[in-house]
Amino acid sequence: MLDGFDSSNPADYIKGFPWHPHRGIETVTYLISGEIEHGDSLGNHGTIGNLQCQWMTAGSGIIHQEMPVASERMLGCQLWINLPAKDKMTDPAYRDITQKDVATVEEENATVRVLSGSYKNHTAAVTGDYVKVKYLDVQLKPGIEWTYSETPNDETLFIYLIDGTLAPAGEGAAFEEKACAMLFTASNKLSSDYEELQVKAGNKGARFLLLAARPLKEPVAWGGPIVMNTREELNQAFDELETNNFIKHKM
Repeated sequence: MLDGFDSSNPADYIKGFPWHPHRGIETVTYLISGEIEHGDSLGNHGTIGNLQCQWMTAGSGIIHQEMPVASERMLGCQLWINLPAKDKMTDPAYRDITQKDVATVEEENATVRVLSGSYKNHTAAVTGDYVKVKYLDVQLKPGIEWTYSETPNDETLFIYLIDGTLAPAGEGAAFEEKACAMLFTASNKLSSDYEELQVKAGNKGARFLLLAARPLKEPVAWGGPIVMNTREELNQAFDELETNNFIKHKM
């Protein structure tokens, strides 16, 4: 799941997300601009600021809150990464990714920030302990065509256009804004085969997030902030919330 947000009106977001549970997933919150204060049941607390990222492994269960602070513009997104069945009940963990932790690749007409995984031999501070996720923040100058060819055919890739306009490279292609597109889905070809992505920025440039990973191909039972593999596991999680047995690891 990817939840994108963009607002210049604090009334849209100031109520935030008070204390709530998660289990069975990782949440990755990335801010291009804005400020979010957070805290969790492990005792972690702090602030996510411009070009910073919070990578939280909910695992067996965590309770946290995310409270945005009034800002000139709140722009970013939260990605949910489903944990494999064997890792659903792993110990919760928290990782703060600051600007200095993000590898930045300056190209002639583009800036690529590597939040997770690698790009052109630049490796991020995080690669994913359970699911290896490629997570790039790509910023293109106006009218520029950009090519990406580092996604193996056994991975699924999608992009989320967070600012500006973007179109497939080529004549006559329509430009879009605030769009999300699944571009490649994992095939049965050899993983040594690679797909190629070609896009073109509009007259005000474009900024998009590129994400790719190998699909788990496991059943999903999803109930609000909890993602498990079976309905029985989901029911157990909600029963434990009601009986105060949800948190397995405390401070």
